[in-house]
Amino acid sequence: MLDPDLVGRTFIGAKVVRISQDEINSFCAVVGGSVTEVSPPTFAITITLDQSQTLLQDSGLDWSRVVHGDQKFVIARPLIAGDEVRCSSTIETARVMAGNEIVTVRSDLHSGEELIVSTWSTLVVRA
Repeated sequence: MLDPDLVGRTFIGAKVVRISQDEINSFCAVVGGSVTEVSPPTFAITITLDQSQTLLQDSGLDWSRVVHGDQKFVIARPLIAGDEVRCSSTIETARVMAGNEIVTVRSDLHSGEELIVSTWSTLVVRA
C-alpha cells in the first residue's frame, strides 16, 4: 500500500539531460516516425519514466502487481536535439477503487525556467 504521506511529494531530478539527435532518431525508428527534426510527442516518456520510477521506488507499492492505467501529455513545445532538460515528478493522487490502488504521477520537463512538457502516468496496483 502506498504511504499516503507521499501524496504531494515532488522528486527533482539531480541531473540535466541533454537530448541528442541520435536519441530522437532511434525513438522515431521504433515508433515508425518519419520526421526527426523534432521529437515525437511521446518521446518525453524516455526521460520522465526513469524519474517517476525513482520517486516511487520506496513508496510501498507492490511492483509485481502494477499495471499501466493511463498516460497523458501536455506539450508546450516539442523537444528538440540540444535541449537540456531537468525532470521533476510529483505523486498527485493515490486512491483505492474496488480494492485496487490507483496512483497518478505528474512529471514535468523544464529547460531552465521554461516548462516544455508535462506527463501524467496512472498506475494501477491490482488487488
